[in-house]
Amino acid sequence: MSAIVPPPPAPGKELLNPPRDGISNLRFSNHSDHLLVSSWDKSVRLYDATSNVMMGEFLHGGPVLDCCFHDDSSGFSASADNTVRRYVFSSGKEDILGRHEAPVRCIEYSYAAGQVITGSWDKTVKCWDPRGASGKERTLVGTYPQPERVYSLSLVGNRLVVATAGRHVNVYDLRNMSQPEQRRESSLKYQTRCVCCYPNGTGFALSSVEGRVAMEFFDLSEAGQAKKYAFKCHRKSEAGRDTVYPVNAIAFHPM
Repeated sequence: MSAIVPPPPAPGKELLNPPRDGISNLRFSNHSDHLLVSSWDKSVRLYDATSNVMMGEFLHGGPVLDCCFHDDSSGFSASADNTVRRYVFSSGKEDILGRHEAPVRCIEYSYAAGQVITGSWDKTVKCWDPRGASGKERTLVGTYPQPERVYSLSLVGNRLVVATAGRHVNVYDLRNMSQPEQRRESSLKYQTRCVCCYPNGTGFALSSVEGRVAMEFFDLSEAGQAKKYAFKCHRKSEAGRDTVYPVNAIAFHPM
């Protein structure tokens, strides 16, 4: 009996008018096929992925390190020029929501709290209220010092996980940001690259520069911690020599 050979995967579609430098992040809208892309070419671009049309482009004074949607008509970005910006795609309007004292590495919008959350190399996490008028004094909700530079953050419900240099991991409840719920150290030996919360809210995945991912759980009981594990990935062996690559991004399939 001959083995069934699966058909080759369908070729991907290359979008027109791509960024001119490396892509730092991309996000699909929760409500449509709109795709938001941030790049080291100092741009944030909005695409309709279905019709392959660039719907808008906004420029920063420095490389854009992260971006996220607010809704289908607006979004936010984090830049190496220290700014946090808001865009209204339908009107082409943009403004500065606020600033950090160093490059802003990551940004998320919390639908649970109605706030924009940013992490920076100035060793702080800041929360912003986008409903306020433009300007730091009117939109800044709070500033929360971190033990080191912020490399990645992730949200699920009211939980915020912040990963920093020095392998620190802080877990917050957005309803009380006065101090972390949990202060942890990464179970991986080397520098953290990305953190991503499980869609079911029970924990988070953590990746590092050593080609390894740790699956962690919020439950600190003995039974809860017995579930955690780590695995190797993104490694290649040639002529008896291993090459290990950083794991720069993690995403969970929505299904």
